[in-house]
Amino acid sequence: MTKGNPGNRFSTEVRARAVRMVLENEADYKSRSQAVASIAEKFGCSSATLRGWINRQAIEDGDRDGLTQSEREEFKALRRENRELKQANEILRKGEAFVRHWSEDNGRALFSRRRTSTANARDDHVH
Repeated sequence: MTKGNPGNRFSTEVRARAVRMVLENEADYKSRSQAVASIAEKFGCSSATLRGWINRQAIEDGDRDGLTQSEREEFKALRRENRELKQANEILRKGEAFVRHWSEDNGRALFSRRRTSTANARDDHVH
C-alpha cells in the first residue's frame, strides 16, 4: 500500500479506487454530487475530499487545466534551487564587498579592473 504524502490518511490505491468508482457509477445516480456523497461515505472521507481527488485525477489525465504531480514537484525543486542560488549570490556579494573594503583599508588593490592579462604585466619581464 503506497502513501502519496505521509500526512494522507488514504493510500494512493484507495484514492484511485474511490475516483474510479465515482466515474464508473455516476450514471446510477441523479447527479455526480450524489455519486460523490454516497461513495465518499463508503470510503470514510468527506465529499469535498473525494471531489478533490477527482479533480486532481482529471488534471493528471489532461482533462482539466492545472499542474500535474510531476510538474508540481519540478516547480518545487526549481523554487528551492532558485532560493539556494539567491542565498549563494548574496554570500558572494557580501564576501566581495568585505574583501574590497579590507583591501582599500590596507592599501592593496586585490581587484584591478584595468589589467585583463598577466602576460603583459611589467613584472613579467626578465631582467
